[in-house]
Amino acid sequence: MFYLPITMCIAQENTAKAAKVYEKYKQPFLDSVVGAKSKEFLLRDEDVQVLHGFDKAENAKAYLESSLFKNDVVSELSPLFDKTPQICLYEVLS
Repeated sequence: MFYLPITMCIAQENTAKAAKVYEKYKQPFLDSVVGAKSKEFLLRDEDVQVLHGFDKAENAKAYLESSLFKNDVVSELSPLFDKTPQICLYEVLS
């Protein structure tokens, strides 16, 4: 299992807008992205994070290059960013 967290600094007054974008694209992500296993929206005062779960690192990296990510999700979220999001990839050791 691999996790792809994307951490975004978004002002508190815009977190509801970010949550709507998350809800809009959650099911399309789970239904159409190869290797997608889960997607969660995490909220705290200083930022929000979308935690994506994948079966393989290659599929997580491919998602970042996908039309769904670049043309849909990023285009709707980018006006809400206070600074560039942080993107990482973690492997679950078992």
